Amino acid sequence: MAVIMFSVMVGLLLIGFPMMVPLIAGAVIGFVMMFNGFGQMETLIQQIVAGIRPASLIAVPMFILAADIMTRGHSAERLINMVMAFIGHIKGGLAVSTAASCTLFGAVSGSTQATVVAVGSPLRPKMLKAGYSDSFTLALIINSSDIAFLIPPSIGMIVYGVISETSIGELFIAGIGPGLMILLMFSLYCVIYAYIKDVPTEEKTSWGERLVAVRQALWPLGFPLIIVGGIYGGIFSPTEAAAVCVLYAFILEFIVFRSLQSKEIWAIAKSTGLITAVVFILVGVGNGFSWIISFAQIPQAVLEAVGINEAGPTGVLIAICVAFFIACMFVDPIVVILVLTPIFMPAIAATGLDPVLVGILITLQVAIGSATPPFGCDIFTAIAIFKRPYWEVIRSTPPFIFMLVLSAALLIMFPQIALGLRDLMFN
Repeated sequence: MAVIMFSVMVGLLLIGFPMMVPLIAGAVIGFVMMFNGFGQMETLIQQIVAGIRPASLIAVPMFILAADIMTRGHSAERLINMVMAFIGHIKGGLAVSTAASCTLFGAVSGSTQATVVAVGSPLRPKMLKAGYSDSFTLALIINSSDIAFLIPPSIGMIVYGVISETSIGELFIAGIGPGLMILLMFSLYCVIYAYIKDVPTEEKTSWGERLVAVRQALWPLGFPLIIVGGIYGGIFSPTEAAAVCVLYAFILEFIVFRSLQSKEIWAIAKSTGLITAVVFILVGVGNGFSWIISFAQIPQAVLEAVGINEAGPTGVLIAICVAFFIACMFVDPIVVILVLTPIFMPAIAATGLDPVLVGILITLQVAIGSATPPFGCDIFTAIAIFKRPYWEVIRSTPPFIFMLVLSAALLIMFPQIALGLRDLMFN
């Protein structure tokens, strides 16, 4: 049964169907083969509906809506100006500013694609003018944007938390350390690159100009304070934090900055609705597919065949990293989380691994895969936004991928990078 299911799914993918179609086809084929027909199809439908029933998923459209409002407004520009004011003048400062701006906007939006657009659009022309190659610039933007997967809020963490029944608040807090570690690695690489290529520096800004930039960025900096401070302080849950972020984004862009007008509300709502529909279809169908393969005990058979249950905690973590890394090179990250997480849950439980650490590693692998050839989703976002050929976008990605893989290795060896802040805040 498993061979037929996955063969059909791969065939549909190769033909060019969107990911939801192979998932539905695989689930239906598996159901028909297990229950000898379509007679009890309502059971599969119930599982699909159950996938989008958890209340925590309400946070997903809320964060998408907040990100859409901010992407169209001035929040990203103000964050970029603040970062540039402080480090734009050092060697490699413009590249470091790009990485830091992607991290900050990721902490505001939680979306890698929104970060690519909001930060990449204004900073790519500046980097090219400063003497950076286009391939390096594009690689830096798409890989730095993937830090948004780790810095809260993170839609990938929400989906993982729902599937694995792990605290989303703990996942959010645990992602901060690894996200900052990756930013530090990228920043060091940018400085080294600038020295090797002898890239000119930007003009140093005065402290008066820096003060103005900070004052202008204070409003957008309220987003991470709302999310992290609100959750840690027990003021509201991650779901409620998402709703507060939407209200805050609306007040900022429509009333305080006046960067948007009421006539744009419909376009924003339509865009958010379309993205949310795709995400929820994937989540629902993914839950149905996961139920089918779990009912058929396919995960247990696969894990026993590769001997992962005898590998120990470190072996399980390595296997998870490899599986998610490879899968995200070809398939949408949310789908990978939906399909693979249930497969590894028995091994995670058997080895006593902390599900929060596992969630951070999975999120990191999703981030790596999203910027890794051949089909990383952020690669094609960059191609569409910047109108550059595929090879030019991916040519300079290997050093960044190496740093991300190194980050995963460091997390396995030193889990307190992720769990230290979580333990401090929740214990």
